[in-house]
Amino acid sequence: MALTILEAAKLNSGNVIRDAVIEIYAQNSDILRTLPFENIPGNAMKYNQEKTLPGIGFRGVNASWTAYTGVLNPKTESLVIAGGEIKVDTFIVDTMGEDQRAVQEAMKIKALALNFTLKFIKGDSVSQSKEFDGLQVRLTGDQLIAAGSTSLGDALSLLKLDELIDAVDDPTHLIMNKTMRRLLTKAARTTSVGGYVNYEQDEFGKRLTTYNDLPILIADKDNTDAQILPFTEACPGGGSTGTSIYCVNFSEGMLTGLQNEKEMIVEDLGKMQSEPSYLTRVEWYVSITLWHPRAAARLYGIKNAAVTA
Repeated sequence: MALTILEAAKLNSGNVIRDAVIEIYAQNSDILRTLPFENIPGNAMKYNQEKTLPGIGFRGVNASWTAYTGVLNPKTESLVIAGGEIKVDTFIVDTMGEDQRAVQEAMKIKALALNFTLKFIKGDSVSQSKEFDGLQVRLTGDQLIAAGSTSLGDALSLLKLDELIDAVDDPTHLIMNKTMRRLLTKAARTTSVGGYVNYEQDEFGKRLTTYNDLPILIADKDNTDAQILPFTEACPGGGSTGTSIYCVNFSEGMLTGLQNEKEMIVEDLGKMQSEPSYLTRVEWYVSITLWHPRAAARLYGIKNAAVTA
């Protein structure tokens, strides 16, 4: 059964440091808050992705059936090592108190969470062999939808947004930057455009915007303070002034994270012998996988402009 990291932490309560790390991870990433994870043994998983369903026909009385078989694509997903080390100088702890270590650890964990969000969208194992492929690399063919063909991008239309949603089986979420969410909520207040926008609360009591009952997850800034979904992506009609919106199905058998069955490893290694610092190490053997070809889709080439009908 696929569980979010927050749900898994509740089932494995007792490790105070680890559970605190997981909560900070989730608080700083809409993706990590909602993405379910499958636990696997070892460092890789082989599976079959559905490509073509078997044929169905009719037969006459006393006639035989024609046999059909479906087509499956064999896939292999390898885990990568995400994480980092958190060092806090003994001088800081001795002069400012033990809580300063927790402050520094929280900052490091926030950076790790933001970096995971970046890789979930933009990861590319060809250019960076130590990371996993993100959705931008994985989504091709029918799951890659152009917002238009105008040079320098096209304004988002609700018609195209609905086309994106229809490209995913049983969609659960939309992913976009804050500017696109703002333009979408503005369109909902414009009588000539409209759009079914509503509001809910997430697990931490924060307001969550929805479009057509799909929660909007924000991919904002990464750990270097750079936009994850900026208006600098290549557009179908030319130029690099576009952004993307993703529609996903976060559920078992569709789009999930993968992690080793050890889950997240958090070790308080105490005072170091090699230098005057306290050391905490976080390691996570992790990746993502598209179990189904219609588990996610991308709408790209969207310029920063008012949404149209």
